[in-house]
Amino acid sequence: MQTTTLSFANMHNYGELFANLFRARRQSFIVQKNWDLPEEMGMEFDQYDTPQSRWIAIHDFGHVLAGMRLTPTTARCGIYSYMIRDAQKGLLGGSIPSDLLFDEAPVSPQIWESTRVFVSHDIPQSLRRKVHFRLAETMTSAARELGATRLIALTAANWPRWYGRCGLAAEAIGRPMFIDDGDYQCVSIDLSGKMH
Repeated sequence: MQTTTLSFANMHNYGELFANLFRARRQSFIVQKNWDLPEEMGMEFDQYDTPQSRWIAIHDFGHVLAGMRLTPTTARCGIYSYMIRDAQKGLLGGSIPSDLLFDEAPVSPQIWESTRVFVSHDIPQSLRRKVHFRLAETMTSAARELGATRLIALTAANWPRWYGRCGLAAEAIGRPMFIDDGDYQCVSIDLSGKMH
């Protein structure tokens, strides 16, 4: 099992991995979860897949097992910034409630957003925990290398059950809410305790 942090600057070094990550996202979010998201050429993408973001892929011989996207809260592209903030500002057409946070969405070079987190549906149950752990570990180290001391995420509302298992120190920063296929909640993940 390999981990790779992809960017527009290094994606050419990894062959089809970047495209395979977007194909795996399509399988996870459009096919499995039935979310109404943009797709093209068998890949899922959105307005936050810009050179400002980074993508983490957990993969084995080109097969993407899991992945996620990291976006700085300082990002700007046209009218968009980052997903949680844009939802709060009502820019996403109500697909995510605007009252998803207790306070105003942060904008800071030390705070990054984690989105499009998935583990492939075809991963055997015996490997899922290892893949989750590797994803959390890679997310933490990649975010720290980018200068982040905190991550924010809109995640499944059962996060307290598995964040601790993955070594993540997190707290709720928004109310639980039903979106599309389940209950979700915004959380803040503290990376400062993991600094060396």
